[in-house]
Amino acid sequence: MNILTKDAILAADDLPRETVLVPEWGGDVYVRTMSGTDRDAFESSLIARDGAKEGRMENVRARLVALTLCDATGNRLFEDAEITALGRKSALALDRVFAVAQRLNGIGIEQAETAKKG
Repeated sequence: MNILTKDAILAADDLPRETVLVPEWGGDVYVRTMSGTDRDAFESSLIARDGAKEGRMENVRARLVALTLCDATGNRLFEDAEITALGRKSALALDRVFAVAQRLNGIGIEQAETAKKG
């Protein structure tokens, strides 16, 4: 049995990355598993606001892509303030990265519906 210390847990590189070719952007990008904080932010962004009956799905691809695109060391490439600009990029490119981000993070229709319900 290997009992981990706090330092060992915090030092673990537990956000695996995958390289994805995005021809529309002219190269490869890294897509990573989200941190717990990023996952909570993404799920929170799906919840209806101001008494709306439906969740917030507008620009959902760009929101997930912004949370998962990273550099070679796993640092996010896009800030939250840049999500709208990212959403203006090619739908084909966003879909390609979004699909990998969904797979790496275990996000599908069922998970999105559960998050919207709160």
